[in-house]
Parts: sequence; structure tokens; C-alpha cells
Amino acid sequence: MLHPTPAPSGEERSKIRRVLEDRLTALARAHRVPGAQLAVHGGGSTLAVQTGVRDADTGEPFTADTAVPIGSVTKAYTATVVMLLVADGDVELDDRLGDHVPELRRAGPPCTVRQVLSHTAGLPSGPDSDQVASVTAARYLLDHCTDRTLVMPPGTDFSYSNAGYVAAGRLIETVTGMSWQEAVRSILLAPLGTVPSFIGVAGPPHRPTARGHSANTATGRTMPVRQNLAPAEAAAGALRAGALDLVALGRAHLGDGSPGLLSRELAEEMRRPVPGADPGVLADGWGLGWALFRRGEALWFGHDGNAQGTCCHLRADPATGAVVAFTANAGSGTGLWDELTGVLEETTGIRVPATPAPRRPATPMAATSQCTGIYLNGDIEYQVTIGDGGGLALSVDGDLPAPLVCHEDLTCDLVDPSTGRRIPGGRFVRDPRTGAVDRIQLSGRMARKSALV
Repeated sequence: MLHPTPAPSGEERSKIRRVLEDRLTALARAHRVPGAQLAVHGGGSTLAVQTGVRDADTGEPFTADTAVPIGSVTKAYTATVVMLLVADGDVELDDRLGDHVPELRRAGPPCTVRQVLSHTAGLPSGPDSDQVASVTAARYLLDHCTDRTLVMPPGTDFSYSNAGYVAAGRLIETVTGMSWQEAVRSILLAPLGTVPSFIGVAGPPHRPTARGHSANTATGRTMPVRQNLAPAEAAAGALRAGALDLVALGRAHLGDGSPGLLSRELAEEMRRPVPGADPGVLADGWGLGWALFRRGEALWFGHDGNAQGTCCHLRADPATGAVVAFTANAGSGTGLWDELTGVLEETTGIRVPATPAPRRPATPMAATSQCTGIYLNGDIEYQVTIGDGGGLALSVDGDLPAPLVCHEDLTCDLVDPSTGRRIPGGRFVRDPRTGAVDRIQLSGRMARKSALV
């Protein structure tokens, strides 16, 4: 049952706005974020504040209608379009992916549409964007989504996959006869009232857009950076949007703001936890296109996204109807967001889950050879070794190894070599048949142990 957040009075609303503007500006300065937006919906009204500039070089102001590259939050839009095709009877969630994607009919993985949307299809994360800058989505899938590239059997666990959403985008194209951009624009963005803006696509309608930024630690300057998303990866991360646009999407999934867009049954299906989907450090659970975040007794849905030099977050609470969205045009915005959730609780009473609380098992275990080896996720190679000090160490694609602390439940923390700070990183996974460690999940992405060690 929905228990809406009470609406503040006009005077309280003005006070909350002033506090949020001041705190957002101060936090942006502290975290070296050139510009940011925050939008909060509750009690039947939406409050939006913003600060700073959308481009550090030009000094153009960050406004409420500024569109930011939202990275992987794009996947929530792609998943919603697929669900609207399900509502029309064009697709079934338990259809084999190859039934709708021609490139995957022969050598494609034996996974379903449902598994692709929930990152349980076993597909690899996907290659670096620069490697596929000139290939079509069809070629991308033929090269990187075969039954030979699976990191786990479909439906058995969670592995975050950009490649899976490239496949979801191709499904949309083959079913609708439109490009992914055209389908998202007409099927979803127009009903939401969102002015479309995509990375790599020029032309009207125009809206102000933010550039991503990176801080140069040597000079202390914050510099704009280039977006390098390959066209084939559009369905996984090409959308630009503002915080108010993200709130509109969240409200639509709560049956609020865009009547009739998505049925209550399908919206609930999207945010229902998928059995066996353990996203590790990314979230507390996963649905169809949505990450799930627990805060006390409440289970919020949402998504996080990072493009080159941007940071975006969306959270929605089905119990109260509260929706919170944040965008920033610097990668350091993640730290800003974490602090901002505390400010929101102080000023509005809305207890927004930021990132999942680290799992704290009883004790670390001694380094063991059962965890060592080479693990593969597509083109990414993780090597776990026992270092000179006798502890585990992790190297990614041949980089210098970093200390890795493993616990008795096989969860593991990465150790920052410069500070010694532990960062929850992931978990080792045993083969249920043999009990041997045969996979590692890092930042939600699964890699399988190679037999060639």
C-alpha cells in the first residue's frame, strides 16, 4: 500500500529549497564538481535545484533543462521500452533472445529476454568502446555474444553486462523496425515529456548539454573530457537527460505522472527481485532493468550511471512515492551523492539509499591457492596470485597487482596500496557441483577461471 510522503507547506518548501541549493553548491565545490542537478519528488510535488556550470571551459550555467550523459541509467530506459513491447504482445519475457535477434539465432547464447534485462544471461561485460567504435550492433553481437563467451550458465547468477543491453537494443530495432534512438524517442521519451538527446547523434530538437569533466591531480584543474561511447553501444549508455527527466521516469514506474504508460503489473514485475541474482557491491538485488536498494524495511529501485566524467543516480520508493534524481558533470560526483543523501534526510526526511552497505563477514581467511588463477570476462583478464607478503593480489589486464583480502564467506576487499583503505570489491564463487572456486565477481561482473593457467 502506498503511504505518500506528506507535502510541505509553501514556507517549508522555500526553506528546503534554499538549504538544498546551499548544500549542493558547497558540496560541489568540495568535490570539485563543476555542475550538478538534484530533483526530489514527494508529497505530490517536485523540487529541483542546480548549481555551477555545464562546461568548465565556457562557463555556461548548469540549468534545470541541461542534459547530462547518464551512462548506464540509459539501461533503465531500454528495459522500459522492452517491457512496453511485452505489453503490446510483441515480445514475451521468456522468449529466447535469438527469437528476436537474427545475429544470435545460430551461435548465440541460450538465454532469454528476461535474463538479459536482469543481467543473469551469463554474457560478458563487453569490449572497450574504442575497440568497437566502427562496428555495427549486429557485428558487435556476432563477435562478443556467443555461447562460447558465456561467463556462467544463463539464469544461475548475476554478471553486469553492457553486451546484454546491446542485444536488448537490437531486439527493439528488429521488433519495431526503427533504430533504437527512434524507438526510445517515440515510445518512451515523448510520453514522458523528455526532450531527446543522445551521445553521437546531432540534430533537433536541441537542448543544453553538459560535458563530462576529470580532475587533474597534478595541476588541480578540472578539465572537460570526450565521450567515447561506440554507436553500437547506444542502448547501454547513449542517453543524455536531466534530473527532472529521471524523476519523470521513476514516477512513471510508480503509476504517477504518465498515466497508462506502463501497467502496474509490468512495473511491479520490473522491480521484483530476480531469484539468484546477486549483484554484489552494486546493489542489494536486481530486477528487470532496475537495481534494488534496501533502506531499513523499504526496498527502493533505481540505477546508477557513469559516462566519461559524469555521475548520475536515480532512486524511487514504491512505498511512499518518493523519487530522487541526481546528475553531476564530474566523476567525483559519486562522493557528492553519498554526502547529499544525508542532507536529504536532514532536510526532507526522505531516507535515500546511496550505495549498499558493505557486507562484513566474521574474519579474513589466510591466502589460499584455491582462489589463485586467471579469470576471464570477454577480453578482460583478472589474475589472482599470492604476493611476496603471503597475501592475495589482483592484477587486471597485466596492471600492477593490488592487495586483495578474502573473507571466510569468499567475499573480498580490494586494498588501496597508497592508503591501505579496504574497498569492498566482490566475491569468489564455487562450482556448486565440485565445490571448487571457479569464478570471481568484481564490481558486479563475473569472470570464469581459465583452465589454461
